[in-house]
Amino acid sequence: MNGLGPVAWPPAPIRTERLVLREPEARDHAAFIELLASPEAHTYLGGPRPRDELERAVLEISRRRPGLFVIDLGGAMIGMVKLDRHDAESPGHVRPDVGDAELGYLFLPEVWGRGYGAEACAAALDWFADALPGKPVVLRTQTANERSMRLAAKLGFTEVERFEDYGAEQWFGVWSSVTPSG
Repeated sequence: MNGLGPVAWPPAPIRTERLVLREPEARDHAAFIELLASPEAHTYLGGPRPRDELERAVLEISRRRPGLFVIDLGGAMIGMVKLDRHDAESPGHVRPDVGDAELGYLFLPEVWGRGYGAEACAAALDWFADALPGKPVVLRTQTANERSMRLAAKLGFTEVERFEDYGAEQWFGVWSSVTPSG
């Protein structure tokens, strides 16, 4: 899994009450383009990418990519969750013990506000905790992204720091499946 450890990929599809987390398939091509071209979905991510550029890029995205889960609702892709290697040189990496894995997520705007983000991300974090016990996961988001900030809190991420990047205040938090004994 791209340096995150000895993880067999792809795992069996992960089923939640309403969703399936699975690896990308050819049938997801149009949904990936819609997601990555969405101005709403990319408000805090530097804006959408041009569709013609995405046509080429999505072919690479939709190939086997360890750590990338398609979020499937009733047979259709509504978003994606990824667990990727956190770049130690990127802003927000304040301590070496914070963790190598970074959670990212993106959902089509028409499904926002229904709890799918929390459901899918919690399932991905549970899978990660089983696959790599004790390894923490980090998350970065703009503080202006209120939905993402609420999701981070709901998932149990703890703030490590705030910093300025991309011309905006960023939030950096950490999650661990290991509960410290006090």
